[in-house]
Amino acid sequence: MTAQARDAAIVGIHEFHSRNVDGELSSLQIKAECAARALADAGLSWSDVDAIYDASEGAPMSGLTISEYFGIEPRLVDTTAVGGSSYEFHAAHAREAIRAGKARVALLTYGSTAHSNALAIGVGGRGFGGVTPAENMESFAGQTLVANYAMAARRHMHEYGTTSEQLAEISVATRYHAMRNPAAVEAMEELEFIDIRETTVDDVVNSRMIADPLHLLECCMISDGGGAVVIASAEVARNCKKPPVWIIGAGQAVKYPVIGGDLTSSAAIDSGPVAFAEAGVSPAEIDVAMIYDSFSITVLTILEDLGFCAKGEGGAWVEGGRLRFDQSGGPALNTDGGGLSSNHPGMRGIFLLIEAARQLRGESTAQVAAAKLALAHGNGGMLGSRHSAGTVILAGDRT
Repeated sequence: MTAQARDAAIVGIHEFHSRNVDGELSSLQIKAECAARALADAGLSWSDVDAIYDASEGAPMSGLTISEYFGIEPRLVDTTAVGGSSYEFHAAHAREAIRAGKARVALLTYGSTAHSNALAIGVGGRGFGGVTPAENMESFAGQTLVANYAMAARRHMHEYGTTSEQLAEISVATRYHAMRNPAAVEAMEELEFIDIRETTVDDVVNSRMIADPLHLLECCMISDGGGAVVIASAEVARNCKKPPVWIIGAGQAVKYPVIGGDLTSSAAIDSGPVAFAEAGVSPAEIDVAMIYDSFSITVLTILEDLGFCAKGEGGAWVEGGRLRFDQSGGPALNTDGGGLSSNHPGMRGIFLLIEAARQLRGESTAQVAAAKLALAHGNGGMLGSRHSAGTVILAGDRT
């Protein structure tokens, strides 16, 4: 590992406690509570914030709305919205702005009432209205979001011999971690999961088929939730309450359908190398991998595309509990329980940053011993169709 520039760090985090607000709070209220608590975690105040990052999920004209709602007059506003990876893009952009001297303290927030509003995230259509590539080329065929991921999974099986049992290893590992996280267990109780416990490969492959070959326990939950992340300059970070978690590398990319395109590859093949090169580390050095787990196939594909194993070898590579926090050969995967077993309010990217920071502070409920390097990778949009990839590599202060 080479020495990295350490000029921006995560200094404050907070994850909203409930996965089911039952209509009692709005997404803006969730965002505000998380922001206040993340600032308190950092030992900072609202007046310290001079940059706002928002993915437009809380209200129209989000840059204006969120600034007014928080009572902040920021020097910089960024409303990049690329789905679930928006917050990895935000973290990268905040680091760039801080490096350029345009900001000192950046605030990222997310809030969603997807469960309370009974949003059909996985089974809904894929269009957004108006004349867009999705409307013009795909939506009229009626394929749902989960079916799109199932198509990618089936192609991966066809190309590389991947099995349902191998894909199930993803769900088993994340549930193993979730059962050590009281917030995840409470989430499953709130959302009325049945038989809440650690699961086995047999449990996963014998659960109800949702979209062949994806089973129920390979599909993310739909929850309410929210979170906030505070990113600060080195000067500010050194005086915050908690040890800084440094952003040492970042990469961003997009991918969309093309004739003859590969359904089994994601935009991570482009974002990952940039992030690793900038950080001066390799996949083999990563202790914790927080990877967007909308479905089991999402994780398997991204592990391959980021270089943890060769393309097509992911199925065999994840076997035997390798992704558990207490096993060697890792990295440990989604140690909070992930979108499969902790929370998934619609865009989960901010929680990847939060749990990665917890790990590097030594605060996780499934703590990797002496964790030094973590990766947060968000996937926005839909695998096998148009999507975005944001890779962020983080280092603890002791690294």
